[in-house]
Amino acid sequence: MFTIEHEFDSTTVTLVDEGENPLQEDVILNAFAECVTVEQIDPRNDQVQRITLSYTQVRDLAAALDLPEGVYRLAPEDTSPGDS
Repeated sequence: MFTIEHEFDSTTVTLVDEGENPLQEDVILNAFAECVTVEQIDPRNDQVQRITLSYTQVRDLAAALDLPEGVYRLAPEDTSPGDS
């Protein structure tokens, strides 16, 4: 299960683990204009662990989920006017 909430400066997606035991803590993704943060509470010390990804890293992660083992470099996106 997941939820999506639109805030003033970000979009927040919360992933809830509903699978078999042992269940993991919720994962919260915050998408800001300049980056994406991924947060999860560490149950051992009850503190939030956070990582910050650039949008290039998010794009690479999304591509990596569908690729076999190897080393890759995605071509930069060209958003020049007139390109289709």
